[in-house]
Amino acid sequence: MIEIETIDAFERHLRAGAHLSNVVIQGLDLRRYTRELSSAELAGTVFLGCELEKEALSTALAHGAMVFPPFSGLPYHPYRGGLYTPEELYAGFDPARPETYVDTPDARIYAHWATHGRGNPPTLLETLSQRLHDHAVTDAMEDLLQAEGGKRKVVAIMGGHSMKRGQPDYRAVATLARELTRQGFFMVSGGGPGAMEATHVGAWFARRTEAELDAGLAILAKAPSYTDREWLARAFEVRGAFPLRDEDKPYCDSLGIPTWHYGHEPPNPFATHIAKYFANSVREDGLLTIAKGGIVYAPGSAGTIQEIFQDACQNHYNSVGVISPMIFLGTEFWTRTRPVYPLLAQLAQGQEYARHLMLTDSQEEVVQALVAYDRARHGAG
Repeated sequence: MIEIETIDAFERHLRAGAHLSNVVIQGLDLRRYTRELSSAELAGTVFLGCELEKEALSTALAHGAMVFPPFSGLPYHPYRGGLYTPEELYAGFDPARPETYVDTPDARIYAHWATHGRGNPPTLLETLSQRLHDHAVTDAMEDLLQAEGGKRKVVAIMGGHSMKRGQPDYRAVATLARELTRQGFFMVSGGGPGAMEATHVGAWFARRTEAELDAGLAILAKAPSYTDREWLARAFEVRGAFPLRDEDKPYCDSLGIPTWHYGHEPPNPFATHIAKYFANSVREDGLLTIAKGGIVYAPGSAGTIQEIFQDACQNHYNSVGVISPMIFLGTEFWTRTRPVYPLLAQLAQGQEYARHLMLTDSQEEVVQALVAYDRARHGAG
């Protein structure tokens, strides 16, 4: 079925003389197209949260179209047609007054989620609207990844939200992500602070010099933790000092996949695309599934360890059709501080994914392993 998610696409479809049967139209205000809709063939058409005048609605129902009505009174759009951007989620934020974050769409959606049962909404309509929203986000994310023939080589970096700006680990993740972006990989993370933010900072600076990266990291280090009042303001200062230029796009694009389940952690504004979910379970599984080019595990705690074993389960049973690298960055951390690697290596004995496990302290080895895997999977081209 054809999916139409913008007014421009809808108008192009009409100008081309194409029928609307078996077309999905999502989240559009169509009240000024009543004449066109009333004379169209609408058998099998699906209207998801569209605004329709009574005459068009009557025609749609009479023709057997499926109409999912819009919701009212929500700070989010359940039938959204695309991913979020930092500009959308942080609309109204003034870096000179960090307290203005509470008025942004991101903060208002989190406040709504927190006052409406969090993970246990009190009404069926609230549950339904959240599920429809998350479905729309997944659909938009798949559209992004399938663009240009689905050629994006997705690699994820997982790591702790508590990793502070200014620490060596933070810089190591940023420089690794920067090099992987230069190698043509599309960087993905959980979209929050710490190691996740460092991933997108690296992609953001992929076409900048080492000195520019150092300058950006120095600004960020003035507010090391996401609990610091200036955390978000310093990020916007770096974005302003080192903006993405036209020639940087889409080379420096990256995808953050955060959740309002951890809404006290604002999404980092260096991810150019943001797939933000209500359901953390859907977000976690989807994040691991799309990273078919491999996952690098930087130091982290319970959340990162959960992701390790979810990823291991996918590889162990080959449940997504691809067995991909699991690379652990930090030998001391993953064998002594959090001794996950020895257990995983034992679990993998006799399994195909055993040969895709790596434990290293070398960023160069990480890059080489991921490039070699990509070439083996897709060919040298």
